[in-house]
Amino acid sequence: MSAKPSSTVAADALLASARRALGIEAQAVTALQARLDESFAAACRVCLACEGRVIVTGIGKSGHIARKIAATLASTGTPAFFLHPAEASHGDLGMITRIDAVLAVSNSGETPELLLLLPHLKRLGLALITMTGKTGSTLARAATVTLDVSVPEEACPLNLAPTASTTATLAMGDALAVALLEARGFTAVDFALSHPGGALGRRLFVRVEDVMRTGTALPRVHADTPLSEGLLEMSRKGLGMTVVVDADERILGVFTDGDLRRAFGRQLDVHAVTMRSVMTESCKTIGPRELAADGAHLMELHRITALPVADADGRLVGAFNVHDLLRAGVV
Repeated sequence: MSAKPSSTVAADALLASARRALGIEAQAVTALQARLDESFAAACRVCLACEGRVIVTGIGKSGHIARKIAATLASTGTPAFFLHPAEASHGDLGMITRIDAVLAVSNSGETPELLLLLPHLKRLGLALITMTGKTGSTLARAATVTLDVSVPEEACPLNLAPTASTTATLAMGDALAVALLEARGFTAVDFALSHPGGALGRRLFVRVEDVMRTGTALPRVHADTPLSEGLLEMSRKGLGMTVVVDADERILGVFTDGDLRRAFGRQLDVHAVTMRSVMTESCKTIGPRELAADGAHLMELHRITALPVADADGRLVGAFNVHDLLRAGVV
């Protein structure tokens, strides 16, 4: 039994261990660049030609990496899913079809659970890509394409725990996903389609009409309305401003907190002066079908906190402020 570790290990010793580990892993990833050759291009062509899905498989630590590679491929335009090799032998082989391709991850290239799959993959006539640290292994010899992810040493000081090897494999998986992404012409919009609940999806799909206030929640007054009534309207609606419109609902201007401060500075009679004389004309507006993210950018650019929404004829149809954008998760 090993001795109980001391809780007073010097910080220098801990930092030295961490720096050594990171240095070894960084070198392992850097070394992959020199190994990128026609085999990598062939692996990309296998994935691009696949009419079904890329089935990524591995077990143990390699299984964790394989699961991440599958997730990255799937979110960047290459249909993929993870298949546990042990479950495959107990019925999950039915998830693989003749139009799929397989990516097997094994540092040793001799993982028994993966070797058991080889006859079934051959029977189905599937292309097999292997990521392994042993290019002469059984798995590598059976593969259509082999990607060498070998490392001279693990970051583990015992050279036992998969550390540098798993990092190198994960990096190679990312390189494969990125190369495929670019080859497919995958865009930010495509990415958002598979991430509708994420921040990017909200920025690319939430439109102004989805967040704007309408109807009775919309602050509006006419140009000849007394300032006192304009203040009440602004206070009731809680948007930090009120829109000034004509008889046809066309936007003439806005009255904001800033306009209010300027009006008080002029010591105006709030009952006598009208909104026309205190409003800001030529105000910024946005269309209802514009992206809410564009509204956020417009507000930031002009240092304003609320925006009227106008239709193609300049008529008021809505308004929103920064709090509405926050609630929608746009900013």
